Amino acid sequence: MAEAGERMTAPRRRVLSLLLETGEPVKAYDLIARFGEDGQAAKPPTVYRALEFLERLGMAHRIASISAYVACSGSAANGSAPHAAAFLICDCCGATREIAGPDQGSIDAAAAGAGYVIARTTIEAHGLCLACREAG
Repeated sequence: MAEAGERMTAPRRRVLSLLLETGEPVKAYDLIARFGEDGQAAKPPTVYRALEFLERLGMAHRIASISAYVACSGSAANGSAPHAAAFLICDCCGATREIAGPDQGSIDAAAAGAGYVIARTTIEAHGLCLACREAG
């Protein structure tokens, strides 16, 4: 992070802390509302910039289909390189789980063959979790 001139500022640290505390996908406006330790909401650009930074560094993922963000539970959370994120999303209860994604190298190779350079990969698989299947 320091090599790229990036810094973990207080707002970025606070957003990451909120994502980690929640432990599940959370919408940006919920983060905005809970941002201030004293109950004060943050200005939206503060949180959105922090989310963009965390996502760019692989410390958080955006789950587009549910318009939410989640802290990375994979290798990027431990300081390793960003990876292809894959999520299982229950359409019944909303439970979301990050799983090992496909090999990033094969995705990059396929993209390169088509003339693309990938910035980030997020795979979202919707279905029913075990609890909802057993309840239904």
